[in-house]
Amino acid sequence: MATALLVIDVQMDFVTRRDQGFVWGNPAADTSIARALKAFRGKGLAVVHVHHHGVDPADGFHPSQPGSAVQPVAAPLPGEAVFIKHGSSAFIGTGLADHLTAEGLTELVIVGGAANYCVESTARMAGDLGYRTTVVCDALINFCQRLRDGREMSAGDVLALTLANLDGEFARVASVGEILAQVAA
Repeated sequence: MATALLVIDVQMDFVTRRDQGFVWGNPAADTSIARALKAFRGKGLAVVHVHHHGVDPADGFHPSQPGSAVQPVAAPLPGEAVFIKHGSSAFIGTGLADHLTAEGLTELVIVGGAANYCVESTARMAGDLGYRTTVVCDALINFCQRLRDGREMSAGDVLALTLANLDGEFARVASVGEILAQVAA
């Protein structure tokens, strides 16, 4: 199987925000991410990690900040590729596409955060680059979003809209259960 699990930005800043009262669109996203990792690793399938490092020292994802640390649930194992990005798409300035090509990986299963930022940017670009892409709907981290007119869109609605933007056009959307069944087959 030429499939890789692409784990995007599963870092402590998201946990810090949740602990400060910012509800995740998927309260059990970390559990779903762990399930996907266990399945891929158990079958010897490729796992690729992308970590965000903000360039502003005040950014919670800046390498000097505790929020840039990887959540324990998604800690890379020896031999798993790790790429560092400074923008939203995992493909820009990272060497990810070259790595995927060198490894013969043509299908991506994406988990992580934030759904409406880095996951969406990466999934759109993956689709445009010709990768068969699946976004795991219940293994995504995201928060509410303030609209230009001041209204707040709930985390659940932000997630639903993000998935609607991606589904069919750029990626297939599937649950972790569907992914586990696919990996087990």
